[in-house]
Amino acid sequence: MNIVLTGIRGIGKSTLARRLALMTHRHVVSTDLLISYDNGGRSIPQILADHQGDWRVFRQLEYQVIQKIAHLDNLIIDTGGGVVVDLDENGQEVYSQRKVQALKQNGSILWLKGDPLTAAKRVQRDANRPDLDAKRSEEEIMLRRQPFYQQAADLVVVMEDCPPREQANKIYQSLPFQQLLQQESRP
Repeated sequence: MNIVLTGIRGIGKSTLARRLALMTHRHVVSTDLLISYDNGGRSIPQILADHQGDWRVFRQLEYQVIQKIAHLDNLIIDTGGGVVVDLDENGQEVYSQRKVQALKQNGSILWLKGDPLTAAKRVQRDANRPDLDAKRSEEEIMLRRQPFYQQAADLVVVMEDCPPREQANKIYQSLPFQQLLQQESRP
């Protein structure tokens, strides 16, 4: 089974994915990196610019990547912050049943839950992270997504204000995480 890390952008999914991979002897796969790879190495902002900022196109690309990696085994999957959403006909974010189901077919989803304001500050000047919405703040979008992360989660990990190594150790040593690893070793 795969271990899938979800949560708001800037919460530390990529850093924790690398640390947990070392602890569990797994490879890390980044959905955003694979989307970039599948699109000739173009960055997420470039891909969005190519499609006039149409997030529906990006969410479809994300779904295609998830369908590919969902069939692989023993990975730590580092997802983008919007993996739990799709867009309805009015352009509003809604829960993405299709992406969550694909990720769960061969994995367990960990929601890295943390403070949206702190995470938004971490990423506010990162050129590799495109604007999510011209009308809403990053914090507002992140707060609105929380019920979607909760709905998708097999395990909720409250992110603490501690170094990534310490946070990874706490996750790795937690009873629920160890139970996920034990479930995988059963025939």
